[in-house]
Order: sequence, then structure tokens, then C-alpha cells
Amino acid sequence: MFCRKNEELQAFVYEAKKVTKDGNVADYIPALGRANVEDLSIAISYPDGHCVFAGDIIEKMTLQSISKIISLAMVLIENGPDAVFEKVGMEPTGDPFNSIARLESMVPSKPLNPMINAGALVVTHLISGESVAARLEKLLKFIRKMANNSAISFNEEVAKSEYDTADLNRSLCYFLKQHHLIDENIDDLIDLYTKQCAIELNCLDLARIGLVFAMNGVDPITGEERMPPSIAKICKTFMVTCGMYNASGEFAIKIGIPAKSGVSGGIMAAVPGKFGIGIYGPSLDKKGNSIAGIALLEHLSKKYQLSMF
Repeated sequence: MFCRKNEELQAFVYEAKKVTKDGNVADYIPALGRANVEDLSIAISYPDGHCVFAGDIIEKMTLQSISKIISLAMVLIENGPDAVFEKVGMEPTGDPFNSIARLESMVPSKPLNPMINAGALVVTHLISGESVAARLEKLLKFIRKMANNSAISFNEEVAKSEYDTADLNRSLCYFLKQHHLIDENIDDLIDLYTKQCAIELNCLDLARIGLVFAMNGVDPITGEERMPPSIAKICKTFMVTCGMYNASGEFAIKIGIPAKSGVSGGIMAAVPGKFGIGIYGPSLDKKGNSIAGIALLEHLSKKYQLSMF
């Protein structure tokens, strides 16, 4: 892949960086708390194999909640939509991504969608395999193919930091187990989930994955189908309705691009039929999204009329 620095993108990065001071890094996960609040980088991957970038695009980040949309795609391929959506819903929620409140009031008590933590834990539970290691390797292989990077692995320090501070997610798991939505050992599921969130890559990898979603599941550079178009459609729909936590509606109105964020500061976006975007900006707003990353996407969407609406 030919990748070149783009001066116009660099100007957008410079402008968007001005808001980094208004956010904070995710220090509730100790290993993420050491990120540089001023970092901001972007890569855009096109179907013809070239890319443009600005900032330090090879600096690594962990997927965090971006992994939710990728694991969903893999589980949908393996199990089919009917089996998956029997256990997790399809509706957006205005609640925080780690809330338990709506689970208690829903009848039946299943998570509203796969992008909140409760729903993502159900999806991760559906990854088949004889051990945590085997299930993680299956997900890693899927991500490596999507990104066309065989070196992608997970950050053990971040995974341990998340595992040690996962009390709320453990609580969600016990609730889900009580209601027969999961039936495995809780510590095994938390082990797998925290390692899934700690999968480590860079902006270029994210942009390449976003490109696959943008092109309806086909890697246009290799010509290989990574997922059926119907699965890509489901995933992009969730990215629009639920991908930016409980700021998804505002994001859809202002920017209008299918996207998924993570509390490491990553954003993966897929502009349908055009290109994939990978962003890293660890300064987060109050809802857990990259504050400069959103500003950057807003500049791009307005300049190039990228909104799908």
C-alpha cells in the first residue's frame, strides 16, 4: 500500500488539536492513563490501494470498544443473525455504555444492542472455541485479515489493567448469567473480553478495516470477501445508530458517517463505497469519544460532503 502525507489533512489535524485541552485520557484504566493528551493522527485508506495520512499513524492504540463491531461481524458470520439477535437487541440506548439500569427494566432482560458493554459481553461469549486462547486467536486472525497485517496482537499490560479493574463488567456478566444469556465461567469471559479490548494496532490498520466495511465486506485491494454484504450492512447500521456511545444521534446529524469509537481514543469510520478512516486521539469527551477525532471528522465531512444522509 502506498501511503503519503497530506498537507490538507495536516491542516485539519492542526485545527482539531485545539480542542484536546478540553478532554481527558481514560485514566480509569491505569494503562491508558499514560497516553499523551495532545496526540492526534489520521489515515484514510482508498479502494485503489493508496492512502493519505497526517500525524504519527504508526503509533499503536488498543481497540477497546472498536473491537465490539469486529467481534459482532465475526459472530454473525459464524452463528447467523437469528441466533445472535435472540440474545442481544438491535435498538439504540441513551444510557452510558457501561450502564446496567436498562437491563433490569427490559422484558426479556437482554441487552438493547451489541455496542453497549452488556451486549458486547454476550457477543464475545458467542465466540466459539475450546479455550480463551483459542477464541482470542480466532478473533485475532479475523482482524489480521481485515487489516492485512499478520503482526497484530494484544497488549498484555493493558489487558491486565482492564482485567484488574473490571468489577462493573463482572457485575454485568453475573446479571447476564442469571438470565441465561451467557453460560460460561465469568472469569474466562472477562479474560477474553479484556484481551479483545486490548488488541493493538495503528491508524493505518484501522483505516484498512474501515475500508472493508465501507466496501460491503470486500477487501478491494486483495479482492477477497471478508464478510457477506448482509453482515457488513448490519454492522454499518449499528455504527450509525450506536457506534459513538450515547452521542451517536448527534454524531449522525453533524457528521453522518458510520463509525465506532473506543476509550483509547481510536475511531474507525467507513464512508460507504468510498474509503475507510482510522483516527487516534486519546483526549476524550465526557461520553468517551475522542474529542479531537470528532472535530477532525466534522471538518472532513463538511469539506467533502461525506454525510450519508
